[in-house]
Amino acid sequence: MIYPSEYIHAESATRVRVLSEALPYIQHLAGRTVVVKYGGAAMKDGSLKDKVIRDIVFLSCVGIRPVVVHGGGPEINSWLDKLNIEPQFKDGLRVTDAQTMDVVEMVLVGRVNKELVSLINQAGGLAVGLCGKDANLITARPLVQTDVGFVGEVSNINTKLVESLVQNGYVPVISSVAADETGQAYNINADTVAGELAAALGAEKMILLTDTAGILKDYKDPSTLLTKLDIQQARELIQSGVVAGGMIPKVSCCVRSLAQGVRAAHIIDGRIPHALLLEIFTDEGIGSMIVASEYQWSMS
Repeated sequence: MIYPSEYIHAESATRVRVLSEALPYIQHLAGRTVVVKYGGAAMKDGSLKDKVIRDIVFLSCVGIRPVVVHGGGPEINSWLDKLNIEPQFKDGLRVTDAQTMDVVEMVLVGRVNKELVSLINQAGGLAVGLCGKDANLITARPLVQTDVGFVGEVSNINTKLVESLVQNGYVPVISSVAADETGQAYNINADTVAGELAAALGAEKMILLTDTAGILKDYKDPSTLLTKLDIQQARELIQSGVVAGGMIPKVSCCVRSLAQGVRAAHIIDGRIPHALLLEIFTDEGIGSMIVASEYQWSMS
């Protein structure tokens, strides 16, 4: 029996159309790894957090292999305040003495990580919480800038555990705490960890959830958003000063991951509900996608 269109609920029709339009993207990404760096307002706002979690579970349910890397700066600051430890920053880096490092590890590994794992599990996913110390996942070394304490960078990544988890349908949730070869813990920038991990895993995409629309020609004007650019264009924007301040390390880690084989890197606004799905499953996307020049633009 054929039903007249007026009997079809408009919301249902829209939902089905959207699912149908997403099919080519789902087919393209099925079985491939997508590394998501989770941070910013999307971690602080309860309703946004719920939508990000649902997006991650959706990716897993349609055969895509999400790997989540998270920070937790505001939560760290909150606990430092409770312990009467004044947060200190230098050149955008958290000065991390031994006492602060203890708090960073407690918060990122013991609280933020396990909360995200629990939320993904409650939403129907199968998440496993890790930090860089687990199975020597990340080996750290001290940052060249020695006056910031135990702030590190990635020396090596051992992907065996993460690969085993994603192949068996689990969602690894990774905090950016790691140790050097002596066991000393280091606090590493979560964007950096996401980029290096994506490269080591041979990820199809790395996605940074931020509190900005993406890369803007004019940082005061959201309408100047650059939706697609290649590595060379990204480097030129840094050199010319168009990309400045806190965007420099984000764009730089995208460029570095692409240079090591990641197919596409995205900087998107995590303040937009379901930002992940909008960026991955629509032609227009919502943020900035940086690619190697030979990448097929049609499969954003």
